[in-house]
Amino acid sequence: MSNSNPETHVIDYRAAEQLLAARDPRGAVKLLDSVIAAHPENTAARLLRARAFFAAAQLRPAELEFELVLEREPANAFAHFALARTFERAGRPEQAKRHFRLAAALDPNPEYLKAARFDSE
Repeated sequence: MSNSNPETHVIDYRAAEQLLAARDPRGAVKLLDSVIAAHPENTAARLLRARAFFAAAQLRPAELEFELVLEREPANAFAHFALARTFERAGRPEQAKRHFRLAAALDPNPEYLKAARFDSE
């Protein structure tokens, strides 16, 4: 159990990024749980934990975490895109389409525009 100081949390956050990159999303979630328990307002840690849940195929926790990020940062295009991918994987295409389109509207990133499929109306 790591002691509760901000430096430890920065180290845990960076380690969680590394674990996620190394395809150990469950390990990343474990580290981020302690960071978020100490800093529930830390949106970056919540976004990283949402990505880790998604990578671990824990779709419901991922959905809840992405939604929480979007409550705080409604203009976060990446969070809309990632939530859309979560809905897509959960077999909820209408909700996915809505968030793909919000992502593309907020950021004309080619990946977001392609996913939004504005041309397929």
